[in-house]
Amino acid sequence: MSEIKISVAGPQDAEELLEIYAPYVRDTAVSFEYTVPSPEEFRQRIIHTLEKYPYLKAEKDGEVIGYAYAGPLHPRAAYAWSVETSIYVKRDKKHLGIGKLLYDTLEKILKEQNILSVNACIAWPEKEDEYLTGDSVRFHEHMGYRKVAEFHKCACKFGRWYNMVWMEKHIGVHSDNPAEIKIFDEVRGMLK
Repeated sequence: MSEIKISVAGPQDAEELLEIYAPYVRDTAVSFEYTVPSPEEFRQRIIHTLEKYPYLKAEKDGEVIGYAYAGPLHPRAAYAWSVETSIYVKRDKKHLGIGKLLYDTLEKILKEQNILSVNACIAWPEKEDEYLTGDSVRFHEHMGYRKVAEFHKCACKFGRWYNMVWMEKHIGVHSDNPAEIKIFDEVRGMLK
């Protein structure tokens, strides 16, 4: 079995990453977007993320099979030590450990950036259906996240109402004088 390689994604990967994301938009309630973004819009999202945070991809045998990234939890300055994480794995490549590898690498980088808390905003069904299961929440629980909030019937997709949960994980010590945040470019070299 060949090895899964985790590396930094870039704008040049937009179309391959979008191929992974598009089915989540079109066919599931995992993403609350209704319309698949254009390749150019997706490229701009990657560029914007990389200005401060990591954007990673997983490859096996030259095929991109998943990606994960971080973004600001909130734009106000006091939230600087907290991020929101996102992860998508090709639907036919789930349960192979790809998500764990991506998140482990993402957390390692975020720790180097002096990030202390990771948070995930996750679609949640009151009852699992063909559009949404509890798999994402179960994955995050497995990764050490805990549920801290639930919003009920806050999103409608495919004519059904879905809940949204927030999950969090502390990856550092929350001291009174936290270290200054580093941008991703300052720690990028640790992936080599």
